[in-house]
Amino acid sequence: MGLEEEIDAIEEEIASTPYNKSTEAHIGRLKAKLSEKKEKLENQSSAGGGQGYAVEKTGDATIALVGFPSVGKSTLINAITNADSETGAYEFTTLNVNPGMLQYRGANIQVLDVPGLIEGAAGGRGGGREVLSVVRTADLVVFVLSVFEVEQYNRLSDELYANKIRLDTSPPSLTITKQIKGGINVTKSDSVELDEQTIKDVLREYGYVNAEVTVRGNPSIDELIDGIMDNRVYLPSIVSVNKADLIDRDYLPTVYENLEEIGLDPEEVTFISAEKEKGLDGLKDEIWEALGLIRVYMDKPGRGTDYEEPLVIRRGMTVGDACRKLGANLEDRFKFARVSGPSAKHDEQQVGKDHELADEDVLRIVARK
Repeated sequence: MGLEEEIDAIEEEIASTPYNKSTEAHIGRLKAKLSEKKEKLENQSSAGGGQGYAVEKTGDATIALVGFPSVGKSTLINAITNADSETGAYEFTTLNVNPGMLQYRGANIQVLDVPGLIEGAAGGRGGGREVLSVVRTADLVVFVLSVFEVEQYNRLSDELYANKIRLDTSPPSLTITKQIKGGINVTKSDSVELDEQTIKDVLREYGYVNAEVTVRGNPSIDELIDGIMDNRVYLPSIVSVNKADLIDRDYLPTVYENLEEIGLDPEEVTFISAEKEKGLDGLKDEIWEALGLIRVYMDKPGRGTDYEEPLVIRRGMTVGDACRKLGANLEDRFKFARVSGPSAKHDEQQVGKDHELADEDVLRIVARK
């Protein structure tokens, strides 16, 4: 029996086994075997062909537009990127991944228009693995759906999940330390519902014999496996529904119902018309918020505050992070900084490298020469 037949057999057994406490450990072992065999099949199919596809990341952040063919991604990238910005084409054998640069609130956001996905992309259909490998390098996934086919969302999500891309979630809190002897010892927080034996059985499927394991939160079996495999990518996502100009207002409630049926809140979806360039400001706002970007205006000695070209960093970053992004050995030469704005208790507050910055702070760094 080949790997593909083994995978089919395991998937069939999982589907036919009712999930309850008594079958949890068995299903856990099956899912662990399934994950390993899929990984082995993927490695075999990529051996010799090479999957070293990558787009050089530039700017302050990178987003990937993800959608099936003919949803209007090319029109959208042309509408939201600066026509004067540098663009190019990255060859992926028969694929082209076209990047553009969205200039917004002082930030340069690289936008990747990847070829339209088709079902089976994670298995390699239509060059899908190459496309998905590009998506894995992004900082944000932007789904582009047709207003007439919003159910495409689930099919797209499934393809991303099959390629180890986890959306809008965090890695499981799992620590594994191999030991020389003593078997597998599991320490778990009160919130963990997985049975200790299930955790041990899953770990044994991955070759662990002696280990100290700590599990926190409340991971599912699939999330536990994700943590053990440790090769998943965790990305935020937003959803845009294109071609909204083509529907009658009377059809809008039907669209809302269709979105709710697939688990999307219509109030959290951005309706746009790339062709008519409507709703694009709202989409840019959503991209900005989802990326967690903030602007810091640098107070430069002898030149005053530069409000034209802010330093763009991520929400939660500190003065030390700003020093690292600015370079010029500022972190090593740092003496202190002065901050005015939302994060400061008062204007010109003197702070150290651990001070957390906020959007539209004014920052002056005092460093040794």
